[in-house]
Amino acid sequence: MVRPALLLLATALAAPAFADEVQVAVAANFTAPMKVIAVQFEKETGHNVLASYGATGKFYAQIQNGAPFDILLAADDETPARLDQENATAPGSRFTYAIGKLVLWSARPGVVDPQGDVLKQGKFDHIAVANPKLAPYGLAAQETLQKLKLFSTLQAKFVTGENIGQTYQYVASAAAPLGFVAMSQVYEDSKLKSGSAWIVPSTLYSPIRQDAVVLAKSAGKPAVTAFIGYLKGGQARAVIRSYGYDL
Repeated sequence: MVRPALLLLATALAAPAFADEVQVAVAANFTAPMKVIAVQFEKETGHNVLASYGATGKFYAQIQNGAPFDILLAADDETPARLDQENATAPGSRFTYAIGKLVLWSARPGVVDPQGDVLKQGKFDHIAVANPKLAPYGLAAQETLQKLKLFSTLQAKFVTGENIGQTYQYVASAAAPLGFVAMSQVYEDSKLKSGSAWIVPSTLYSPIRQDAVVLAKSAGKPAVTAFIGYLKGGQARAVIRSYGYDL
């Protein structure tokens, strides 16, 4: 008869042998919550997370060219749907993991007012906006300015970021005095981390539904299945909410 203590020890020693890694392509806006979720997931499961952060449009091109990702956490729902249509995903794996929010932000206090009237005043030389062809948050910013009838007025002042991460850096480094970023980049636990901001009303842009999908070659991989399950669970969802996303 195997003693309980010895059985527990054997299980503990055997666990690392089943550890695996999961490669995740992560939309730039989801960088901060993903880093927290990855640490929690690794502690709970023993699996390793290899995360790459960037523009969803670029990840799509890389996946088409055989990039070794297991999972895509996109900044939109269109790219995962397109991959579905191309039979590049595990059937039935696509789901919405977060709904993003757009914020007009300045690294300096007092620049952006709570109503966003700074846009109408136009007393700034540059405004950072993500490329709307590559970044859903850039498209949301474009839609916002069009609804406010300010797009043509402000377009000449655009400093365009390749993705929302680069756009954030333009504002954080003062290359642009203000810009449109993801709420998750500047808020934590529902509080603005620094500077000044206007949370753009969701009525001004199309919903930023962010979908996750498992790529076809990675279907059934234990670490992939475990990560998707964790992302849908309570701990991960609490982290996602804390960075200002809706679910």
